[in-house]
Amino acid sequence: MSSDLEVSALAVNVTIPQALRWTDTRRGQEFQLTTLNIRLLPDGRLAAKAYGRPVGGGRGAYVSFPVPDQPELAALISEAAGRAGTLWAAHRGLG
Repeated sequence: MSSDLEVSALAVNVTIPQALRWTDTRRGQEFQLTTLNIRLLPDGRLAAKAYGRPVGGGRGAYVSFPVPDQPELAALISEAAGRAGTLWAAHRGLG
């Protein structure tokens, strides 16, 4: 394989442990954030957004929320990225 191969996206979805979940409001509707989408940027840094469901039930729009600047969430993101790298490196091909 050529080192010129362009990979346009590296992303992983991670379930937020119950103890680290939080709520946020968008368009007057409260959401409980349960999932992180973590992306590896071209420069090697990580970016993350949170997603969840309306607290009141029903189907809510798939809307992203910023991840609060908290050490526990930063550690979760870092750990998840490392785990994803390990899993990717150990892939067994198409199957």
